[in-house]
Amino acid sequence: MASLYTTLAIIGMVFFSPVIIPALVLGGVLYDFFNSELPPGIDQPLKLRFFHSLMITAMIAGKIFEKLGICGDLSLLRILLDGIPPWRDSKLLIKDLKVDEVPLRIYQPKWPPAGKRRGILYFHGGAGTFGSIRAFERICRYMAKKCNSVVVSVGYRLAPEHPYPGQYIDCLNATLYFMRNLEEYHVDPALIIISGDSCGANFATVICQILLNKRDLPKVRAQVLFYPGLQGLDFHLPSYQQNASVPMLFRKLVIYFCFRYLNKEPSVLEDVLQSRHVPESMKRKYKKWISADIIPDEFKSRGYVPPKSTSYKPEVHEAIKEILGITFSPLITEDSIICQLPESYIVTCEFDVLRDDGLLYKKRLEDNGIQVTWYHSESGFHGILAFFGYGIFSFLSGKKIMDSTVNYINSL
Repeated sequence: MASLYTTLAIIGMVFFSPVIIPALVLGGVLYDFFNSELPPGIDQPLKLRFFHSLMITAMIAGKIFEKLGICGDLSLLRILLDGIPPWRDSKLLIKDLKVDEVPLRIYQPKWPPAGKRRGILYFHGGAGTFGSIRAFERICRYMAKKCNSVVVSVGYRLAPEHPYPGQYIDCLNATLYFMRNLEEYHVDPALIIISGDSCGANFATVICQILLNKRDLPKVRAQVLFYPGLQGLDFHLPSYQQNASVPMLFRKLVIYFCFRYLNKEPSVLEDVLQSRHVPESMKRKYKKWISADIIPDEFKSRGYVPPKSTSYKPEVHEAIKEILGITFSPLITEDSIICQLPESYIVTCEFDVLRDDGLLYKKRLEDNGIQVTWYHSESGFHGILAFFGYGIFSFLSGKKIMDSTVNYINSL
């Protein structure tokens, strides 16, 4: 009987699609118009508004489809953000394989190497719940060709179907496989780079920390982090306040995806936004590393109001305590670990709620004597690299980020 209702629902949706689809799109456009903010200086605001409206539409439709029992609420968002597969590239040898059930795609330049090449591991973004190898195909191809490198894109399995912290395990297993088979890919063991964007940059950060204990493996040469999310303690940093309603990632959406990632209901979302999930002792302990006081004044010029003190709620802590752990929040890792990390390249975007996570990690690394190359995109926003390589649908700031990254990697 349930399957009959599902079938009828699908037929109904298809039948009424000439009405429903435009209505959903209109709903997404209106939601974006009334709820999002496009500050002066952001890259191509009208194009950004269009893409954000599509994302909102996919999320609204996903919720409706889930209620109807047609598919999960993340399904449409995953399809949309998978993007369009590019044409075959005659300059690259591209191979797909699986390691411990984890899909990998390996990109190698076809021209004969003059010597051993760099090896770049790439962990894609998507809040651990969406994103794919295909979605970031263009970035990996670009790095492989422009850096004359072997690039390994890791298709870690997504939450909530594959529970947290399985994504870290998948990324670690992929990394161990590659680092133990460098000879097969003609990679120089002294030139291993671990990279990622958004939550993928979080994975890259954690993997670099884990590898410090793997004495039998080559040392990582550098970590390359694009607008990383590195802590779940403070959602009132200046960048969270200034960019709370800036596409493509609202402040509330950060918390919502945290709950989805952990496969929990977002019933205490507002309390988490007010930091009621963090014990007072923990706030005091980590204020030296996570505080608006550490953010340079130039990044407070668009406005910052110190938050009012809020009371700790144990039940809120219990509901989402995972985001306070070192795995989810590698920014609070002890100095004894930070001081051993490799040279780092960090990209931050001005119009990104996660901007200050990158700034705080940059300072932690530098305070521990780690060399950091920093690129700040003055007009960039969160997720900008997802549009890289799409011609007129791309953003100039994304191209500048990638060109700066290529120059950095080629300098190693």
